[in-house]
Amino acid sequence: MTRVVLASTSPARLILLRNGGIEPVTIAPLVDEEELTAVATASGLIKNTDDMVLLLARAKAEAVAKRPEAAGAIVIGCDSSLEFEGESLGKPHLPEVAEARWKAMRGRSGRLFSGHWVIDNRNVGSNAGSSPAVGRASHATVHFANVSDAEIAAYVATGEPLKVAGAFTIDGLGGAFLRGIEGDPHTVVGLSLPVLRELVIELGIEYPSLWNR
Repeated sequence: MTRVVLASTSPARLILLRNGGIEPVTIAPLVDEEELTAVATASGLIKNTDDMVLLLARAKAEAVAKRPEAAGAIVIGCDSSLEFEGESLGKPHLPEVAEARWKAMRGRSGRLFSGHWVIDNRNVGSNAGSSPAVGRASHATVHFANVSDAEIAAYVATGEPLKVAGAFTIDGLGGAFLRGIEGDPHTVVGLSLPVLRELVIELGIEYPSLWNR
């Protein structure tokens, strides 16, 4: 069995992995996403949403891989953002921001991007500083329902959309306000299991070895 560390405290990602047979150790990456994004954009490292989520996923995985608890495991870092009208939207944090976003998004569509970075930290004790790693971003198109002002206000009042990329979930209260998904629905949750399987195989690890539940 391969030990798994998730560089995230996202409840949705944890539930997704658990439902997929994987019980990870969760560690908060403590990465300043806004500062890192600003520096990387100014340096030309980020040109689009795809670049941004992959860079942040890598930063989170690398931050956690340095922790003693991550030794002897594979470390998974993830990041998600909604691309809408050419703008990358993360967590709104404020009710007024979430409400404005939903009024703009309703009846329309956006693309949810999720970045994945996997580090093979199994031999970190004898090979410190050179752990193999692979990454990839995936995306899915999200079609939003034409929800009413009252529905938006009620949803924002629950607090759910304040803490998630794009101000919505597919696996929570917000799922009722989506008309459909084109692409891998796991990407919209924030961690694509098909992408994770492919990355793990690239590292020479049998995916079923991650099943520990």
